[in-house]
Amino acid sequence: MKTTWRPMGRRQFLRSGVRIAGSVAAFPMFLPSSVLGRAGWRPPSERIQMGFVGLGGQGSGHLMGGAWTYIPGGYVARSDVQVLAVCDVRRERRDRAQQRCNQVYAESRGVAGFQGVQSYNDFREVLGRSDIDAVLLALPYHWAAPMSMMAARSGKDVYCEKPVAITVRESRLLVETFRRYGRVYQAGTQQRSEYGGKFRLACELVRNHRLGQLKEVYAYRQPGAFFPTPWTSDAQRPVPEGFDWELWLGPHPWRPFNGEAGHALPGMFIGDVNWSPHHYDIIQWIVNPDPKAPIEVWCDPVPKRNDEAVVHYRYANGVVVHSNGYPGEPVGGEGGACFVGTEGRLAVDRSAIVSYPATILQSPIGPNDERVYRAESMSGNFLECVRSRARTICDPEIAAYTIQAILIGGIALILRRRLTWDPVKGEFIGDEQANRLLSYAARPPWGLGA
Repeated sequence: MKTTWRPMGRRQFLRSGVRIAGSVAAFPMFLPSSVLGRAGWRPPSERIQMGFVGLGGQGSGHLMGGAWTYIPGGYVARSDVQVLAVCDVRRERRDRAQQRCNQVYAESRGVAGFQGVQSYNDFREVLGRSDIDAVLLALPYHWAAPMSMMAARSGKDVYCEKPVAITVRESRLLVETFRRYGRVYQAGTQQRSEYGGKFRLACELVRNHRLGQLKEVYAYRQPGAFFPTPWTSDAQRPVPEGFDWELWLGPHPWRPFNGEAGHALPGMFIGDVNWSPHHYDIIQWIVNPDPKAPIEVWCDPVPKRNDEAVVHYRYANGVVVHSNGYPGEPVGGEGGACFVGTEGRLAVDRSAIVSYPATILQSPIGPNDERVYRAESMSGNFLECVRSRARTICDPEIAAYTIQAILIGGIALILRRRLTWDPVKGEFIGDEQANRLLSYAARPPWGLGA
């Protein structure tokens, strides 16, 4: 059945929560060991009740175990989490996830025919449940910021996969919304926590001047920006059964369905907003720029291909970041970067960390050296902060600052000229054409204030 396409207001949220609570109350009463907190399970009062929206490769990996969870079995296997809802605009995905989660709980808790995990097509029904504490969002690019903000307004804590926003205006509103509503937010930049602490070690070595004065960074990845091209094709195909195309599009400019829709529609972005958040998040963590100081950004002119263009950033501390790789250095391309200082260089990615000279890596971090936020698990850090209400390792301010760097680099790639970015005002200095690319008109009724 096709979704009626209109926003759900606060009263509808609350009414839907009451309906769901009533349906839960209708289940037969039983007291398995999981309810009593036995057999390794925490009692219900200590479990975080979660909903999962977006059940593609990354979302289902988080939920049921995969390359992005770093724990066997995913969230549904955790004794400190209770999955209550799964949601996707593709029916086969949500049905598969619901069946698997209920099966896991039935087997692990000894409850035959467990049916406590509900499935939804429309994310607003998940957000309307008063019994859900937090949501994990693994979405098409254009949905990340709007849905995160709607979740915060409905009282949910949020773990959101990259990219966290597709325009600068979205990223700034994201920060404001989570401040206003006091919700916990974690961006899925797992490299700050995972991969054996290689990135954290690189950060502490560079910040403690083991390279001398940091001069340059090679990012190995081009930034990018949302830049929708006019839709001129009449090509379209029938929407697959069980796929809510209207809800998938949401705030996006409308287009007819014309084949499999992944993270984004063709022609809507320039450069890279998908993998670049991993690279630039680590770069800015290590460079540690003044978040209030202007940033210069420019693009080398290339006559033919945008994907061959090199984008450069100059931060107020004098460090220059290049979007290309360090010549001849094999380490850095898998989510990392190469850092060059006056006394050596260090390259790090998910597979390796190397230094020249090798003695840089042999220099221990001393008790008086600067340390950075330490977390061993991205999901674990999120859940811990949901309980404690502390800031996560990649909170809204950090996530927004990273995506803004990527987006302003993408705008320089579009315009092919030098720009100066003012992060306090959230605009380019003296360039109205560039400033017009900081936002877009969302398709009604999905404005950012919805």
